[in-house]
Amino acid sequence: MLRFGLTCSAAFLIMGCAGEADEQVAGASIAALELTGRVVDVADIFSAEFEGNLTAKLAQLEADTGVQLVVVSTPDLQGRDVSNYTNDLANAWGVGSGERDDGLVVLVAPNERKVRIEVGLGLEASVEDEEALIIITDDMTPQFQNGDYEAGIDAGVDSLIREVTPIELREAA
Repeated sequence: MLRFGLTCSAAFLIMGCAGEADEQVAGASIAALELTGRVVDVADIFSAEFEGNLTAKLAQLEADTGVQLVVVSTPDLQGRDVSNYTNDLANAWGVGSGERDDGLVVLVAPNERKVRIEVGLGLEASVEDEEALIIITDDMTPQFQNGDYEAGIDAGVDSLIREVTPIELREAA
């Protein structure tokens, strides 16, 4: 099972790192979100064109680096803390390689105004808590506040890709 570490989450207007809290895993609520692809848009905030383009970008990241990144939107967190919800979701879905523990999950709950970047322990050297918070606050949140979830997710994903792409691949591009 993947072990995802602590990363940053934020309300769209109030930013901060979220600590791990003791919370009963709500297996039924996590199971209700099915991993259907690299983009799971349960909150229905993405156009089909954007979802297709984002899926292609995430597939290319995985082909280039082996890193699996999943973007998920949910209409609500079912009364749960965003950090625990995202962590449980990432583990239930088995995002990333089990050997390298290198999965990434970007979750947005637009109705609750929450966003989270969950980083597998194997990627914590590439995407540290501070970097995840900067991606949320600088790249994603301003777009979300303007109601443009697609632009916010696109900017956040692009920043995450830069963080996990090896230098030799960046220089070749």
